[in-house]
Amino acid sequence: MADRETRPTTVWSRPERGARGPAPERSRYEITAAALALADAEGLAAVSMRAVAQRLGTGPASLYRYVGSRDELLDLMADAVAGELDLSAAPSGDWLGDLVGLALQSKAAHTRHPWLPELNDRRGEVLGPHAIDYLDHALAVLAPAPGTSRQKLEAIGLLGGLATLFARREAMAAAGEDSGAGDPPAQAAHLAAVAADGRHPHLLAALTTAGPPPPAGPAERDALFERLLRRLLPAMLG
Repeated sequence: MADRETRPTTVWSRPERGARGPAPERSRYEITAAALALADAEGLAAVSMRAVAQRLGTGPASLYRYVGSRDELLDLMADAVAGELDLSAAPSGDWLGDLVGLALQSKAAHTRHPWLPELNDRRGEVLGPHAIDYLDHALAVLAPAPGTSRQKLEAIGLLGGLATLFARREAMAAAGEDSGAGDPPAQAAHLAAVAADGRHPHLLAALTTAGPPPPAGPAERDALFERLLRRLLPAMLG
């Protein structure tokens, strides 16, 4: 099997299965759904052709009639998650509000599938049909916005990066791995003590004017995510 560097086509470049042979027993959709369920339950490392075949009650060899490799399966999984985003609403003309709405959907998808950032880190730039639909829709939303085509593509990339970052923090907080998530007052007290030693005057001034940290629940993280986007996107496209 050719590796990703030498593979000339994507999984979507080929028919789902050959025209000859027995009637199909599976579909790429069914195989991908099984892989998604496995990753959600056990993490990305658990996803193999053998494990997915076991989940479907068949042998690994039968899956290769539809999917050429685990890399192709990962591509299908990423595109299936992109297909979870609702692109049915026509752009409203409020490009910033519409784009923030897309970003919130993307963050929610990353939160539902905490293995997705790891998958994207490993896959590189492989765009399936749902991802292409998303990109085209986001560009349609940005049609009335200022900025060049390059700036708009960079802004869309920023959305994905921030969605990934915030979703990772939420996953860490849910797993108790975020050292500050479990006890924000303790973290604030530590920072205040460090700032008060006189060696960090700018930090002390910032903490004094900022006041106590806000709550760090999901709603507050969503609000922070939206505030950041509403500040950054106009600056990028202005």
